[in-house]
Amino acid sequence: MASWLTAANLFTLLRLALVPFVVLAILQGHHVQALVLFIAAGFTDVVDGALARNFGQVSQVGAYLDPLADKCLLSGIFLAFGSSGMVPWWFVGLIFGRDLYILIGVLAFLSLTKVRKFPPSVWGKASTFVQISTAVVWLARNILNIPVMDALSSAMLWVCAVFTAWSGLHYTLRALQLLQAD
Repeated sequence: MASWLTAANLFTLLRLALVPFVVLAILQGHHVQALVLFIAAGFTDVVDGALARNFGQVSQVGAYLDPLADKCLLSGIFLAFGSSGMVPWWFVGLIFGRDLYILIGVLAFLSLTKVRKFPPSVWGKASTFVQISTAVVWLARNILNIPVMDALSSAMLWVCAVFTAWSGLHYTLRALQLLQAD
């Protein structure tokens, strides 16, 4: 077996494999199925992290695959929400725009500096948590169909937008600090 093919990375690959099924369930209006699959994907994230940390399965491949799987899952969900008319396109654009902005920044750093490590910031992690929470609330809104969920999901949309935008700005501030130190 290849040295990168650890149990932790297999769980990450499983999360990647679940993405199209979650997206398809949302697009087809099967919100219970989408939520169950999303929770299963979240479980794989918890398990791959625990395996990597507790059983010495931390790898460079896993360090790249794990956030990629998270981004594919969340981006796919929000793209499906936008395509279904559940959330406004400006919101989907903000999620994608922030990720694209960070990716371009990392590529610029790789091309122009000696910096090679880009650990997630506390605000990046907070933004991811809020995006996950927002996705769960929006799926639950479509399952429960009660007025309080409409208000909660609308509020979460704005909270998520603020956290997403702020984390993008925070990464910019970190980049400026890295440039000064380089």
